[in-house]
Amino acid sequence: MSQPGPLMIDIAGTALTDLDRERLCHPLVGGVILFSRNYESREQLTALCAEIHALREPPLLIAVDHEGGRVQRFRESFTRLPAMRTLGRRHDSDPSAALAAARAVGLVLAAELRAGGVDFSFTPVLDLDYGPSRVIGDRAFHRDPAVVIALAGALGEGLRQGGMGTCGKHFPGHGYVIPDSHLELPVDERQLAAMQDDLEPYRRLPLDAVMAAHVIYPCLDCHTAVFSSQWINYLRHDIGFDGVVFTDDLSMAGAGVAGDMLARVQTAWAAGCDMLLVCNAPEAVGQVLEQWQPLPDLERARRIARRIARLLPQHPAPALDSPAYRRALDSVIGLEN
Repeated sequence: MSQPGPLMIDIAGTALTDLDRERLCHPLVGGVILFSRNYESREQLTALCAEIHALREPPLLIAVDHEGGRVQRFRESFTRLPAMRTLGRRHDSDPSAALAAARAVGLVLAAELRAGGVDFSFTPVLDLDYGPSRVIGDRAFHRDPAVVIALAGALGEGLRQGGMGTCGKHFPGHGYVIPDSHLELPVDERQLAAMQDDLEPYRRLPLDAVMAAHVIYPCLDCHTAVFSSQWINYLRHDIGFDGVVFTDDLSMAGAGVAGDMLARVQTAWAAGCDMLLVCNAPEAVGQVLEQWQPLPDLERARRIARRIARLLPQHPAPALDSPAYRRALDSVIGLEN
């Protein structure tokens, strides 16, 4: 039985091509991220995920960005989930109701994705809502880290009830900077002491995975967090995190500081990231699969395989006709989007 590779790549359409199958079977690949272009119906999604899972043993991890609000890849026949700021505002007036709603959102999110064969969603967003960010905004729960911890923790409980793990993002915090790292390279000039509110959710929450940010934090390193062994070591040793560390998409403009895609993959791997996302760049994927030859490290491969195995479903999700799902759905439908 082979170990999963460290690359997570995407596919072009709603069904696998021969090139997709060839790439997904490459030993450097360990996961697939789906986008809106890969979805047309529940039936199609279920068939696509079943074929992807059947390609390898252990199966490839199938993931998606499905947070709610602006970032929800599948919409038709899926419940429209609220932006997380909606839950934060409810917490200001009724904390108990907000926590119950967050659990319901997590369960509905996980159950609906799992019903289609998706293993994992990159959620919750743990960035603090400082206000002016061009990319985070209403994706954040709140400005107060205690509220973020409470709501993200409740959402995580719902995700686990739905048979899905959690991924905190964007480490160590993307909410303070204004530029969008999809388009620019943000720099957060604060001192480490001033970033402790941003780091507190990572210290307090039982996360299964973390996604690192394409932001430079000069207080610790001149590299972005994705490319920084100092930030990854801080996460591992100071915070004590032992789950999967994902890069954010290495095709984003904020990752360009490291060079071409091969250099980005090599630098993120050397920094200590476990799984490297290469998305929306099919030619670059081909380049990496042909040219990247990471040094064999059996101990690291086994360690990463154990971490990734925790993200694969550990128990069945609630059926979409189950009482638990129906109760959660009723709660979510009542939320303002």
